[in-house]
Amino acid sequence: MPRFTKQLLLTLLIAFCNSFLFAQNENDSVPKHSFFVKIFSAYTQNLNYYTITVLMTVESSFIPFPSEIVVPPAIYQACNPENTSLYVTDSKWINIALVIFFATIGALLGAIINYYLALILGRPFIYWFAETRLGKLCLLDAKKVQKAESYFVKNGSISTLIGRFIPAIRQLISIPAGLAKMKMTPFLLYTCLGAGIWNIVLAIIGYFAHGQQEVINQYSNEISYVIVGLAVLFCSYLIYKIFLKKKKSNHSDPFLHHNN
Repeated sequence: MPRFTKQLLLTLLIAFCNSFLFAQNENDSVPKHSFFVKIFSAYTQNLNYYTITVLMTVESSFIPFPSEIVVPPAIYQACNPENTSLYVTDSKWINIALVIFFATIGALLGAIINYYLALILGRPFIYWFAETRLGKLCLLDAKKVQKAESYFVKNGSISTLIGRFIPAIRQLISIPAGLAKMKMTPFLLYTCLGAGIWNIVLAIIGYFAHGQQEVINQYSNEISYVIVGLAVLFCSYLIYKIFLKKKKSNHSDPFLHHNN
């Protein structure tokens, strides 16, 4: 399976799990004093069209923040008549459309920020910043920036559309666009289309979770076990990848080979 497909499936899986967790939070049988439930409740209670825009702006910039924890829960709450912040009309479809609209506006704003930062500061500064401690805190490094730039060079302007669907490229693809001084009109068009389509996919996940509320309530414990199991498998996979990478690095170290 291609690496892109694996990353995309993993991203969608995270979105699904996240949606079910928020849906399960609405279950009256779940203890409301739970620490995680309190966090979920505080988060959902403060979700509105303004915070959606701000969070998606952050998500689309170089700051690591997943859209998977913004759009699906917002869609879920937009279908909930008890949520007056997002359920603003009697039509859930209009509410859903509003969430997608403001999420896309936020993604567009974040991409514009990245574009102009790259355009104004230039390539040397961008690559330097990616290797600084602050850059590392933002989960950046020169390799990731180079990957996004290589993808842009290979695919041209259309990469600002396609790149919105590729994890690890999605947030950074506007940087090489700024470095290449891409024309603003196609940049805005492609970014808006890509972000809009991605938000629709996430919206479908959130809507599915809302539609399956009774099933989620009925099998809440089983769903929790499945999510925990997937989380354990994911963490184990990350540990394995880190161990494998370290092992390969040790084997390729000429000093170690010399000593052996």
